[in-house]
Amino acid sequence: MADDITGVQDGTAVTAQVEARPEIEGEQRSRVGLSPAAVQLLQQLTQQHGQLMFHQSGGCCDGSAPMCYPEGEFLTGDSDVLLGTFTLPDVPAESAEIGFWMSKEQFEYWKHTYLLVDAVPGRGGGFSIESPTGLRFLIRSRLMDQS
Repeated sequence: MADDITGVQDGTAVTAQVEARPEIEGEQRSRVGLSPAAVQLLQQLTQQHGQLMFHQSGGCCDGSAPMCYPEGEFLTGDSDVLLGTFTLPDVPAESAEIGFWMSKEQFEYWKHTYLLVDAVPGRGGGFSIESPTGLRFLIRSRLMDQS
């Protein structure tokens, strides 16, 4: 899945540097990736906070913002789906794995969509830990290849 995703808002083409390991039973292909800018920001954040996680609970299209938390600071449950797990390069093994979670309700809207997590200038939302960095995480999306 290394083809480019072009952002609706700014026209920027971005390619995934890291693909998530599929976590939904029966799936063989990744449905979530990290852009090079997201990888770089996550490497910095893991140095400060240790192991991280993402949760996407709102937004329905390009430009929505997944929230990034230290692992365990956002409680997931039966109403959430683990879409994939990233293995972040060049960080200590105990911090390398980052799960990408989404509410089941949200997943129903996004189930045919490949999501690319990017990092762009701006202020992160809510309690997402990238807020003080001057960057924010952003979702870029496209329909999943069904082949």
